[in-house]
Order: sequence, then C-alpha cells, then structure tokens
Amino acid sequence: MAEIVYLNGSLVARTEALVSIYDHGFLYGYGLFETMRAYKGIIFLRERHIERLLEAAAELKMDTGLSAAGLAEACRATLAANGLKEARLRLTVSRGEAGPFPGVGNKPTVVITAGSYTPPPTQKYESGFRAALVAYPRLSQPPLYRLKTTSYLENILARREVEAAGLDEAIFLNECGHLTEGSASNIFLVRPSGGLATPPLDSGLLPGVTRRAVLELAAEIRIASAEGQVRIADLEHFSEAFLTNSTMEIMPLVSIRDNEGETITIGSGKPGPITRRLMAAYKEMVERETS
Repeated sequence: MAEIVYLNGSLVARTEALVSIYDHGFLYGYGLFETMRAYKGIIFLRERHIERLLEAAAELKMDTGLSAAGLAEACRATLAANGLKEARLRLTVSRGEAGPFPGVGNKPTVVITAGSYTPPPTQKYESGFRAALVAYPRLSQPPLYRLKTTSYLENILARREVEAAGLDEAIFLNECGHLTEGSASNIFLVRPSGGLATPPLDSGLLPGVTRRAVLELAAEIRIASAEGQVRIADLEHFSEAFLTNSTMEIMPLVSIRDNEGETITIGSGKPGPITRRLMAAYKEMVERETS
C-alpha cells in the first residue's frame, strides 16, 4: 500500500506531496511539529499535542487558518488512510511561502505523515538507557526552547554524538550547569524517599506532553513530585531516573557519562521500583483511553 500523507487539506500519495522550495520552514526552520503515537487506531493525547502546537503557532504569528478541530480530523484521516493501528504520526506546520526574508503574509503549510511504529525492544526497558552529557548548552532564558520548532539541529548533532559512542540519549545542561532535558526526551529522577524530581521549565526545556501526563499520573497514584534544579554532581543523591517522550513512553535511565568521560551510575544501575510502577501505570492509562 502506497504511503498517504496529508498536505494542506488533501490526502495524497507521498510521491505526489510537494512543498515549495520557498517555504520558510525549508529555508529558515520557521516551523513547528508534534510527534504522536497511536494505539489500536487511537491517537493518544492528540488534543494536548495540538493544543501545544497551536499555542506556539500563535506566539510565532503563524496560526492563520489553523484550528484544533481541523488538525485533529486531519490526523485521524491520515492514520485511517494508511490503514494503521500501531503508529507514529508527525504533524508539521511551517510558515509557508512568504517571499524573501523576512517576507510578508502567512499561509501555513500543514503536513501530516503516519508510519507503523515498533517501540524499543523489551530488553531495552529491562536494562535501561545509557546517556551522556553533550557540549551544546541549553540557555535558560530564551523562549524558543519551550516551543517545539523544526530548528532541531542541536538535538540532531547531540544525538549523533552519543550514538557514535554507543549510547542511547544525549543530555543537555544549561549555562548554570543544571540538567534540562534529553535530545528527544524529558528527564525525571527519583529520590530515595520515592518522590520524583524533574527540572523546571525555566531551566530551558520543552514542556513535554508525556512529562505533563507523568506528573498527573504520579499525583493519581500518590507519588510525590516536585520541580527542582539538579546538577550532575547531585545524581549520587538519587536512586532511580527515567526519560519520557510520546513514542517510547517511560524509559529507565541507568547512567550518564559526564563531560570528563566518567560514567555516573544512577542508583543500582538498574530500573527501580518507582520507575517500574509508573511504567505500568502509564500503560494502564493508555489502555483506558484507547480501549
């Protein structure tokens, strides 16, 4: 079956989907995107992803003609057109073609793609991710870090760096030396008391949809959580850690390599009981909302 994509109001074959070479998303990275996961043909937390994108689009003054209902239906239609049940969807919105820099006018380009998705193998969840700090600092004040823009070069270079070293994820510090996020994930740490700690948004990180869901889930099952600044030297005070994003859900994090090349093991170096409890609770939430 040929892959079907959504482009500016129409479902077309991938080979027929063309975007202007003058599109500001292509020329300047002037765009936004959301990655979503579908279970049993239902797009999980779709409305939250679209809400985040529309808020960012309004801030970047590229929301002309966009609506939550329209984008939601377009995502559903794209998934159905490809006959997928377990899938990864990407919704991309760029400023569109607007003339020479900086250009005038705004008619957004909207593209939605859907492909089958297989999560990391069970063994990876059993052993946990190994990560490393990278030399690309996050800045805590610039507002663009909290928007999921298509200007993703830092994240790509950081991930390439750690994958070349045989590791799973790149972790960013900000200019104050505080942990912020991964190249494609948010980070949580578990105190010996069982409470969660996660970097605050003003550290310079993306407010992840799954991050928010995990904080809500922790409250439901009575696991205390708090935002707080964490330095790499503080890792010895935590017994567990995990990463979150919309496709892999909750992934245990067992070690981080620091900037000196030394590997810091978190807790026992294995996925811990609080992480496992939240992993199970998250899967139950998915089952409830997609059944």
